[in-house]
Amino acid sequence: MSESILSHIAYLRKFINTGQISSIISVIGGEEGQFFRDKLAEMHELIRYYMPRTYEADGQGDDAMVYLHYFKRGGDWYITERDKLEPQHQAFGFCNPLGDMQCAELGYVSIVELLQNNVELDLYWDPITLGELKSKKLNAG
Repeated sequence: MSESILSHIAYLRKFINTGQISSIISVIGGEEGQFFRDKLAEMHELIRYYMPRTYEADGQGDDAMVYLHYFKRGGDWYITERDKLEPQHQAFGFCNPLGDMQCAELGYVSIVELLQNNVELDLYWDPITLGELKSKKLNAG
């Protein structure tokens, strides 16, 4: 495995649970390996260089970008900001742990707890605004 891939994996371990990272590593050398190598590089760059840190998107409301999507058993966590400090302990976003948009709310979420509970990072997620997300979810339900 190349040094750059190892560097992406080392950084993303703060955002992707151990089981999901292991699965990605197991397929990197296979038929879909290039997709996952590219995705790791893209996620690393997005989170490290473009994603706002806590309070940097404060006041943007529905114009805030949702950079990451985590999911598990119908629950969703949409992350707009990451922790200011390293290591990553918490993030801020639109949390919908019960899958019911009526119960969804903006707030802080523990990245550590998401990872410990094997919540998966959506590798197919494309960043959209919080307003676009809410509109899609409300129109879908």
